[in-house]
Amino acid sequence: MPVVVVATMTAKPESVDLVRQACKKAVEAVHQEPGCQLYALHETDRTFVFVEQWADADALQAHSAAPAVATLFGTVGEHLDGAPDIKMLQPVPAGDPAKGTLRSA
Repeated sequence: MPVVVVATMTAKPESVDLVRQACKKAVEAVHQEPGCQLYALHETDRTFVFVEQWADADALQAHSAAPAVATLFGTVGEHLDGAPDIKMLQPVPAGDPAKGTLRSA
């Protein structure tokens, strides 16, 4: 069963460009990881939001231990305004299933 994650991190004002570049580099690497169905980066103001979908809990577990994650957090750690916020989400069926549910690629 797919696992959906939303991860949010806020850059310090002087570090927005550095954090953006590190996030973009991570996206390229993570897209190659087994079980990655969606790893999309968005931003607003100084906050970067990853919307993720993994094939299953094992794929998410492998991702959390993957080099791309270690590199990302090693690069941006001191440039963040607080700790990242990572949430695993459960779907709530509602409305049209074609529009109300994330689907695998």
